[in-house]
Amino acid sequence: MTTNARAAERKTRARKIIARLKKEYPDATCALHHTNALELVVATILSAQCTDARVNLVTPHLFAKYRTAAAYAAADPRVLEQEIQSTGFFRNKTKSIIGMAQALVERHGGVVPDTMEQLVQLPGVGRKTANVVLGTWFGKNDGIVVDTHVQRLTTLLGLTKEKDPVKIERDLMALVPRDKWTWFSHTLILHGRRVCIARRPKCEECVINRLCPSSRV
Repeated sequence: MTTNARAAERKTRARKIIARLKKEYPDATCALHHTNALELVVATILSAQCTDARVNLVTPHLFAKYRTAAAYAAADPRVLEQEIQSTGFFRNKTKSIIGMAQALVERHGGVVPDTMEQLVQLPGVGRKTANVVLGTWFGKNDGIVVDTHVQRLTTLLGLTKEKDPVKIERDLMALVPRDKWTWFSHTLILHGRRVCIARRPKCEECVINRLCPSSRV
């Protein structure tokens, strides 16, 4: 099979995968609880190397206490470290949150910007976090969030052979229609938690098992 033929086959299979997942998860959305853009940025920073469920246990207290970027910017690092300790890597996350908030106050009047260029210039905000905020809060499909679930599932599905998240994202952006970029990542994350579980995949229950090269059924 030629390179072009393989690419065409992958694209056709990707469309079929998307269609089946759309029926199964029509309303998939971000699992991190939030009511504004700032809360979503903070929650996404906390979610690194941590489950969304754990983050959602920690954030109600934070969001009640720190209601503005200025409040986070003025936070006592030692206190904030204790408040987010259970999410892991709490010292780095504290630096990121306070640094991000200070930059918001200094550069954007305390308001979370709505462009990739401005978001990734904030301390602690990489492309993945920016994609989450742009897609989920601002409704902008600027990219595809590639977290551990998305990386694992797209590899199993044969949609990419890349290991680097930026290269994986580039592959997926070529396969998935732009208007579905945000939904697609939320859906794979949900599917990875419910069905395609890393250590015990439920292939027999999977709606895309016939389209998956790694299926055990």
